[in-house]
Amino acid sequence: MRRLLGRIVHNWPLKLAAVGLASLMYGGLALSQNTQTYPGVIPVRYVNEPPDTVVFPSTPPPVTSVRYFAPSGVPVATSTFLATIDLSGLDNRVGVVSVRIDVTTGDSRIRVLGYEPAFATIELDRLVSRPDVPVKVVHGPVPDGLTLGPTTVDPATVTVSGAASIVAKVDAVRADVVIQATGIDVNENVALIPVDKLGNAISPLDVTPPTAQVTIPVFSDRQSRTLPVNPIITGSPAAGFEIESVTVAPQVALVAGDADQLAELTRVDTEPIPMTGVSADETVEVGLALPTGVVAVGDQPIKVTITIRPVTETRTFSAGLRLLGAGSGLRYTLSVDRVLVTIGGSTAELDRLSAATLVVDLDVTGLQAGVHEVPVTANLPAGTTLVAASPASVTVTITAAAVPSSAPPASGAPSPSPSGG
Repeated sequence: MRRLLGRIVHNWPLKLAAVGLASLMYGGLALSQNTQTYPGVIPVRYVNEPPDTVVFPSTPPPVTSVRYFAPSGVPVATSTFLATIDLSGLDNRVGVVSVRIDVTTGDSRIRVLGYEPAFATIELDRLVSRPDVPVKVVHGPVPDGLTLGPTTVDPATVTVSGAASIVAKVDAVRADVVIQATGIDVNENVALIPVDKLGNAISPLDVTPPTAQVTIPVFSDRQSRTLPVNPIITGSPAAGFEIESVTVAPQVALVAGDADQLAELTRVDTEPIPMTGVSADETVEVGLALPTGVVAVGDQPIKVTITIRPVTETRTFSAGLRLLGAGSGLRYTLSVDRVLVTIGGSTAELDRLSAATLVVDLDVTGLQAGVHEVPVTANLPAGTTLVAASPASVTVTITAAAVPSSAPPASGAPSPSPSGG
């Protein structure tokens, strides 16, 4: 028994190493039999892009092969793998950078061993925006027999955004249009192309807005006419106000167009002038709202002045009478105790008047005993005037007041009393 045991443990380190080597060789053989290469194209995308940074190219080159280990029978497709480039930590970097590509899989049965390419070369630049870039309209040759009116474009400027190094090359954005031999006016929404000073297109850039409305009148029999300008007023002034007058300078405008179009015009309208809620005079500069194919000759502005006034009306009230300048020791007798007065003013001012408290005046200052015709006057609130009174004057009879011998003399101004007959 001892001899058998001795033979077993004899050179045991060497024997143990042999067993380990055999196991390793078997595992390597098994691994090599399950290591495969996927030759499909796997798209790569950026993650954690720094803010205000532009990355070139916008789409990285794809991964073209992946070596992986998987048990036999596990299906593999392009969607099995996810290839990304992590841009975190590259804030404020500008220039060419070599970055690592990471390939992973969501299938726990698959282990990625390697892939090609493992790195990508990209370029980083600052993201900037440049406003007020002019829009330039470019058209080809004008067909024989046709003439063009002035070109209008809306908007006249745009904003261009992109990498700082590319935006710096932009001179304008171009709108390309074609003049048709049929003589049809150009009136279309045109895509805008950033260009340099030589007119060469520049990309990649974003243009905001991406299009502009281009209008070019095309004439086959151009003539001109001088027509009166008709101001177009829309809306109503504020409550209690009205338009008193509208004046236009100049009163006529020179327009051009094909003969048949001009023959139909008797006047030219302005663009609408809103007056909703206005309570004061206004002077505005407006353009002409011309029909398609008709254009203004020259760029003289049209000035329209609108004069506003309060809405006025008249109302009739019954008013009491008040003596002014009555003397002491005199008695005043009036032919009537109330008169009808017509008062003019704005609606708002007349609404504030109350017939219950309204009085008009009879000025008897310096008048002696006797019969007098005293005109009716009124001290009215600002914004109102006395239009008429009925009667326009009141007969005032002045007598000496009788003072009883047993009574003390009366003091103060006596109150008027109407006559009984």
